[in-house]
Amino acid sequence: MSAIHVENLTRTFHDFIAVNKLSFDIESGEIFGLLGPNGAGKTTTISMLSTMLKPTSGTATVNDRDLLTDEDGVRKSIGIVFQDQSLDEELTAYENMDFHGRLYRIPKNIREERIFDLLTLVELEERKNDLVKTFSGGMRRRLEIARGLLHRPKVLFLDEPTLGLDPQTRNHLWQYIEQLNKDMGITIILTTHYMEEADRLCDRIAIIDHGTIIALDTAQNLKNKVGGDVVTIQTPDGDRISSKITAPWVERIEQRDGYVTINLHNADTHLSEIVTLLNDNEIEITSISVRKPTLEDVFLDYTGRTIREQEADGREAIRMRMIHRASRR
Repeated sequence: MSAIHVENLTRTFHDFIAVNKLSFDIESGEIFGLLGPNGAGKTTTISMLSTMLKPTSGTATVNDRDLLTDEDGVRKSIGIVFQDQSLDEELTAYENMDFHGRLYRIPKNIREERIFDLLTLVELEERKNDLVKTFSGGMRRRLEIARGLLHRPKVLFLDEPTLGLDPQTRNHLWQYIEQLNKDMGITIILTTHYMEEADRLCDRIAIIDHGTIIALDTAQNLKNKVGGDVVTIQTPDGDRISSKITAPWVERIEQRDGYVTINLHNADTHLSEIVTLLNDNEIEITSISVRKPTLEDVFLDYTGRTIREQEADGREAIRMRMIHRASRR
């Protein structure tokens, strides 16, 4: 059963197409990842599905509630944690939770019980009476997730939930996300540009670039499509390698920044052959390594570039963020 159905969803800002005719389904209980660089359309998609931003065209249903005709129904059935913090720093953790519960008209006795349970879940019960302004970034993220669960949503949107957190805190937060999905059966839609985050957490992944979904499958299937193994050669003679390695077991050769990447099957069998061939042609090898494909390789395969944050168009990402914020006022 689909928790979310999206058909030709589009959003434009003036002459800029932020999201372009997206169509996909997300099953109930699934952890679904939207993977892409900054400015790719992830946040805009989440904003539309959570009724924070009206689509320019297209349709969608969330928990069988129509996005355009039943906004209140959609909002009652979802929780959301945006990139930008929305906690009141001058209130305590408990007061932030309590205020949220009152907005959803949760009866006091039920509200108090859920607040205690959720603060315990995210290990903040001992800090419930502390002001949020004294919390670390990771603690605030955990509190936002707890708050988003207070009204028992069927779908939880997490927009870059670990952005800016240190690796240890990120790993801790991943554990909470996995636990929520396992214990509560909540459908989770996660946007991220962290490859390992999507690979670990998501049942399926949609890779989005320039507002369009360019691939959608399980992480393993996406990596399988790239090829069985990846051989990376550091060399000053990259221009010469492509013309020398033309064996039928080579699926693809890419050259970038002093490195040559060869996708092939059974690298263990062919590695010595590659080294011998390069030596025979007096091609210098600075280093050579073998690994399995990653989602970084998948993104490179589909787009011709890496997903690293710094490679996104920073000025465009900032411009779009300002337009997006203005549209929500």
